Amino acid sequence: MNSQSKGKTWMWLIVLLVLFLTISYFSFSPKPKVYPGYVSDSPSPSGVKAFYTYLKKETDVKTWNHSPDMLPKSEENQLLVMVESSFIPGKDVMKKYVDFMKAGNTILLFQTNPKGMFDVNTEFTEQKSSQNIYDKSRTLYRAEVRSQIGLQKTKQDEVLLSNRKETIALKRPYGKGHLIVSIAPEWMTNGNILKKDHLPLLLYLLNQGETKTILFDEYIHGGENSSSILTVYPMWFLLLNLQGLLLMLLWLWFKGKRFGPIFTPREESVRFSDEGIQAIAAWYMRGKRYHDSLVIQADYVKLLLQERWQIPYSREWQDLTSYFEKKWTRMPACEIKSFLSGLFTILEKEKISKQEYLFWSRKLEQLRKEVEA
Repeated sequence: MNSQSKGKTWMWLIVLLVLFLTISYFSFSPKPKVYPGYVSDSPSPSGVKAFYTYLKKETDVKTWNHSPDMLPKSEENQLLVMVESSFIPGKDVMKKYVDFMKAGNTILLFQTNPKGMFDVNTEFTEQKSSQNIYDKSRTLYRAEVRSQIGLQKTKQDEVLLSNRKETIALKRPYGKGHLIVSIAPEWMTNGNILKKDHLPLLLYLLNQGETKTILFDEYIHGGENSSSILTVYPMWFLLLNLQGLLLMLLWLWFKGKRFGPIFTPREESVRFSDEGIQAIAAWYMRGKRYHDSLVIQADYVKLLLQERWQIPYSREWQDLTSYFEKKWTRMPACEIKSFLSGLFTILEKEKISKQEYLFWSRKLEQLRKEVEA
């Protein structure tokens, strides 16, 4: 009887195991495929498959996955669309793109910050997300521009889109061809293309090329194509650094240096622990030395501003408005000005109340976290 009961037990265990495996197999759902942003075959909100598919129905469009030195230069009136490159190509690669334009072709570059590409210069602006955009004929468009960068135009450039203050898109001649640059790649994404006037703006820029064939550059989205340390720095510089490293290791070995864990003496850890800091803080609180404590806290934050944001330590708080507007982008300009003027006023007082101390101490702590982030 015992053997029969054991057999039934094993049989039920096997049945339950098979049932569990079957349910697990059919209930398993594979993870969705992860697509990089601005790729022509990506159906995700950050991809550009919708615009690519639309153009494929209307004209001759292809994807380009090869190095730019293989771009067909024998033909003219080709348009190469580059959307938000994941890396800044090296000088040799950029020269191949320039040769492609000089042969009579056009490159349409959508890049949030095109600094470092095709000698395009940029500047920081105070653009808002939603803007009024105007073309050459002063036609009004509504669009979202997320970039905080504006294009600096030269004498040979033609402004295609602007918001009356900053240049959003420009056209520059290169030999027989042209370069068209826009700082709004988000217009082309699947999640934004049908919002506001993004699609008409894309078609407007596309028609500036007057091309027959359109190529979508996917070479710039491949991580394996990005510049490595071997291509960024010359070989003689890398060899010199390697020799210097070897010489340093040999010198340390000759000096008899030993490497291992660092043990801190107990008396030092006790003396400079959090208990000491808490005791000093309690002393300031009991003596109501709120102003002295706030001055020390503000002085420490000023040292951090010089170290992290390169703001001169010698400048007064009320003179730092322009610096903060460039660095502290999360806070509106009007609040920054009132914060700095209020801080300067409270630091000039001889005595302050506990409520004032707690209020401005929290403000300085918020600024410290922003600087150290």
